[in-house]
Amino acid sequence: YNVQSYGAKSDGRSDSTNSFLSAWAAACASVAPATIYVPPGRFLVGGASFWGQNCKNNAITIRIDGTLVAPSDYNVLGHTGNWLKFERVNGLSIYGGTLDGQGTGLWACKNSGKHCPQGATSLGFYNSNKVLVSGLSSLNSQFFHINLDGCQNTRLEGVKISAPENSPNTDGIHVQSSSGVTITNSHIGTGDDCISLGPGSSNMWIENINCGPGHGISLGSNLQEPGVKNVTVKTVTLSGTQNGLRIKTWPMPSNGLVTGVLFQHAVMVNVKNPIIIDQNYCPNRAKCL
Repeated sequence: YNVQSYGAKSDGRSDSTNSFLSAWAAACASVAPATIYVPPGRFLVGGASFWGQNCKNNAITIRIDGTLVAPSDYNVLGHTGNWLKFERVNGLSIYGGTLDGQGTGLWACKNSGKHCPQGATSLGFYNSNKVLVSGLSSLNSQFFHINLDGCQNTRLEGVKISAPENSPNTDGIHVQSSSGVTITNSHIGTGDDCISLGPGSSNMWIENINCGPGHGISLGSNLQEPGVKNVTVKTVTLSGTQNGLRIKTWPMPSNGLVTGVLFQHAVMVNVKNPIIIDQNYCPNRAKCL
């Protein structure tokens, strides 16, 4: 299912959103395993939601040899939450490719102190199972690069994430309400947490990660949110980051415990706060006590 067969243009200017959605619909309707192919070139894709609950097969592969480019005007996606959203997919594999979120305009707006939209997460997976992302590069996201929410048995491997140190809210990989997530062999340099494990994250394996610039690897949740448990972080190198390994929990009695964590073989170079454990985390001095 070559997206160009559905009308996608590789010129980086023509809107190919509907072509990608049509290719997804065709692959989703196939009873046999299906592969969507994105050839070399730059493909402009606006906000797109790929739904999997009615798919006839549990083995869709997206193989990307080109670059997907978000609209340069941040107002197009700024309030949508996600640029590329996968919801209720099962057995999806994504190989290769580059996502260019074109976030520079929005970062400039935020850094100027003006009122700006939140921005879109470049790649979001929601309520999904058995997802594999391998060899993908994400550049210059408006907001988070990759978000996993409500996902089970998901693997991210060989991922490269890149945004400048001064790009606000550009978390590399954020995970919440998910279990059985493995993140390995990846390079993450961004303006916020390289990896953040938020409320309801359990059974996480993070290994062989290079992080920097950024805010390190962060675990924890807020007030009445479920906690974080059973996390292994090993063989990680953090270079020039604000934090190294961070655990944050709410000060008052809450559900947000962090338990069963192993940090092993972490190398830190020029890290401001190498290990930071904050059991009195209270952003913006909210009502914490």
